[in-house]
Amino acid sequence: DNWAFLYAQRLALKQELPLHVCFCLVPKFLDATIRHYGFMLRGLQEVAEECAELNIPFHLLLGYAKDVLPAFVVEHGVGGLVTDFCPLRLPRQWVEDVREQLPEDVPFAQVDAHNIVPCWVASPKQEYSARTIRGKIHSQLPEFLTEFPPVICHPYPPSCLPEPIAWEACYSSLQVDRTVKEVEWATPGTAAGLAVLQSFIAERLKSFGSHRNDPNKAALSNLSPWFHFGQVSTQRAILEVQKHRGKYKESVDVFVEEAVVRRELAENFCYYNENYDSVQGAYDWAQTTLKLHAKDKRPFLYELQELEQGTTHDPLWNAAQLQMVLEGKMHGFLRMYWAKKILEWTRSPEEALRFAIYLNDRYELDGRDPNGYVGKLQDGGMGWGGCLWSICGIHDQGWAERAVFGKIRYMNYAGCKRKFDVGQFERRYAP
Repeated sequence: DNWAFLYAQRLALKQELPLHVCFCLVPKFLDATIRHYGFMLRGLQEVAEECAELNIPFHLLLGYAKDVLPAFVVEHGVGGLVTDFCPLRLPRQWVEDVREQLPEDVPFAQVDAHNIVPCWVASPKQEYSARTIRGKIHSQLPEFLTEFPPVICHPYPPSCLPEPIAWEACYSSLQVDRTVKEVEWATPGTAAGLAVLQSFIAERLKSFGSHRNDPNKAALSNLSPWFHFGQVSTQRAILEVQKHRGKYKESVDVFVEEAVVRRELAENFCYYNENYDSVQGAYDWAQTTLKLHAKDKRPFLYELQELEQGTTHDPLWNAAQLQMVLEGKMHGFLRMYWAKKILEWTRSPEEALRFAIYLNDRYELDGRDPNGYVGKLQDGGMGWGGCLWSICGIHDQGWAERAVFGKIRYMNYAGCKRKFDVGQFERRYAP
């Protein structure tokens, strides 16, 4: 279920050439830990096996793409290169670096395989909110939300076989923090991810529309880790979930809104706004109001370590933080509360954003993702309450002015108590 892969195979078939798949394993990436790398590498083992069955060699290249891929292209006389798309700064830089070093006669194509409507097709500019992008996306879904053609067993055999992959050596080559352990509830790989999708449709979809904001109810899809690592295609999930619209219309519509419209709105923001992870990326009204209240007295002040260990005065916040540390996932509704409290309990909006992004990227399996930076209301895609939505009001509006927050939407403990049984959640994740 990968449009970049399908396009590459089509090119290879047309030219009657073998097809190779390469994955460049970088030794470190932002705040990713062994929790993230372990999930990714175990998923890649499954990819390598599937490729072998399809007569398509899978190469795991150790190092940054610019250092290993152009050399591979030259060495194997590769005739063309196809890559996927990610709107984040670092992956975009990787693509640029490779482009500069490729031989001039090797064409290089990029396919947005992880959005349903390709990012640059959905809109040519930064969209203000879900309201302004929704129509643009829905009008293009008939063209793009189609069934995938199959990848076929490749008829042109490669001239050279791939080097056998020493998976254990790959693990030990990583320069990442190994203290954040892998999680037990999420088994990596496409097969496991598709099983989670089927269990969502069978057991949880019926209550997704009504109970997705209750952290005590099992109503979420839980698919975000597999979406994030490209192990399950969002498009596949939408195609499967939509088959049940007749029975669960509200739930299906909400799932499509979150996994398509909200998710692609976050991609749009990161693609068109280079400050997607800083206060400078916020709208003028939000920057003004945050500046105006930057010196307001904070009710509590916490250091990063106290937040990380979940030792604040607020038992609900601590429980949400502990859920994230232990499970690599925080309930969507609580992600908003969690990020907004970090704004309230740190010295400045800049510090709040830095802490929130660090914690999100270090512990959340789906961290380092457009939805973690700006997304809102997303389990279909990622967590509700991306950091900039919660702290800087991105894709939101101004609210009544108050201390510290200014016009940024406020959330408090009492509000959570009205929404769900806070005590039940606190007991589940007590330190």
